[in-house]
Amino acid sequence: MPRVVLLGSSPGPDTAPGQATPPAASTLPALPGCPTVIGRLHGQLASLDPEPVTIVRADDAPAHRGFPGLLVETADLAGDLRAIADAVEGATENLLFLPTNSLIHDELIYQITKSKRGALALITKEPREEDENGDVIVADVPIEEAQPEIGDRWLEGLPVRVRARRSRVISVGSAFHAVTRPNAVLLGPLHLHHKHAPVLAEAARELADMAHLLGPEDDLVQLLVLGLVRKGVSVGIRGRRDLFYRRVYDPAQAAEAVAEMSTFNEDRARLNNAVKGADGFFTTYFVSTYSRFIARWAARKGLTPNQVTLISIALGVAAALCFATGERVWMVAGGVLIYFAFVFDCVDGQVARYARQFGVLGAWLDATFDRFKEYVVFAGLAVGAAVSGVGDVWTLALIAIGLQSIKHLLDFSYGAANRRKAPSPLPSVSLSVSADTGLRQALEQRKSAQVGVVRSLLRMWGRAGRYRAVHWARKMIVFPIGERFAAIAIVSALFDARITFLTLIIWGGIGAAYSLTGRLMRSFA
Repeated sequence: MPRVVLLGSSPGPDTAPGQATPPAASTLPALPGCPTVIGRLHGQLASLDPEPVTIVRADDAPAHRGFPGLLVETADLAGDLRAIADAVEGATENLLFLPTNSLIHDELIYQITKSKRGALALITKEPREEDENGDVIVADVPIEEAQPEIGDRWLEGLPVRVRARRSRVISVGSAFHAVTRPNAVLLGPLHLHHKHAPVLAEAARELADMAHLLGPEDDLVQLLVLGLVRKGVSVGIRGRRDLFYRRVYDPAQAAEAVAEMSTFNEDRARLNNAVKGADGFFTTYFVSTYSRFIARWAARKGLTPNQVTLISIALGVAAALCFATGERVWMVAGGVLIYFAFVFDCVDGQVARYARQFGVLGAWLDATFDRFKEYVVFAGLAVGAAVSGVGDVWTLALIAIGLQSIKHLLDFSYGAANRRKAPSPLPSVSLSVSADTGLRQALEQRKSAQVGVVRSLLRMWGRAGRYRAVHWARKMIVFPIGERFAAIAIVSALFDARITFLTLIIWGGIGAAYSLTGRLMRSFA
């Protein structure tokens, strides 16, 4: 569970120079049944950290008393930054930073805190075209001039001070620190792995020493991200997507935010997030379009992911028995059963993610019995071929099993090797330097140093994935489990076991060769 740090001194559109944050977090009404914004936030975070650290200015401190956790009172921005450094130094848990005047969905908190990135920030990004470097092209203008694109009235007055490229923050600005071609606004939540806590503490203290160079409009979370980026920490980015986040500063904004929040379907967003975003073509279009609703029904009926896995196994065994008869009508029935075995194989993971029921046993069962279902179906097809007079296809069955086993071995071993690989360090620039020119030049030099024939080919193939047809072709060619089960279901229902095994061997061989080539190229690069 993460350590939660609530920041009550983040400025906003209505904050005058030198003024502490308006007491909106403590006095504004929130949702029905919860009297205040800060009260609602504490209730949401209780399961993550029952004793959060709250850092607020002394004038606003009375409104925060009575809530659980440690309350730290400060006098100015330098005090805020030093208090943050003290709170995170020596942390052994991951850290979650949130402004105290945040209205946020529970699901968005969950999605942010479950991230495996070393650091992750929530941002709003301008939806404009990208240049050849992957940067979003946007003029250096205040955020209010870009309002039609961003559409958040509460952001009016906040400058665009973040430059994001693809999946991470490249540069951050402040009243002192310049940022070239900014294209995004940092909204508020920041999740940080505890291994980066010492870096953040160091950066916060350095910024505290130069607080006289910073302005009243400088946001605390933005300054923290600035320090991390300048210290060489990779800060990933995430948008709100179909979830809600807003900071409120007065009763009118609170009322507007609560009304807008009520228009979001958080349960639907949670259900959508339960579906893997990187599945294959068949799974995406022929299973996940409706399996999520089965998952929600199963979760509400109290079915556990392991119970759903057992249903999938039973359907797989039943399909194998149907194939073993060798009769056409039962071959068709087997194709239908193996399809639904795969559907419930997807449902068990979706139930786990929707109901947040995770366990080592469930993960082991899911991974192990996926192979069991596949191989028992192979056996059923081979028996059926012998019974129906098609001939002995056991050799083909063994080749298909061997090919698939080798492919899985390559998948797991390559993944394990990548997890052991230490990421290459990012360049760093002193916080005492205003311009971000040195940081950008170091990033460009790092990029140019990685240029080579293999890297160029990989980069070209990666860019080709922006085209939808190429994207799905790349997904299908590797012959993922959805495509394999679909091939078994369709080919066995229409033809015989020999044609089914030949399809699996030929397509599987092409997929294995493609995967092996790509991994060798990435290893050489």
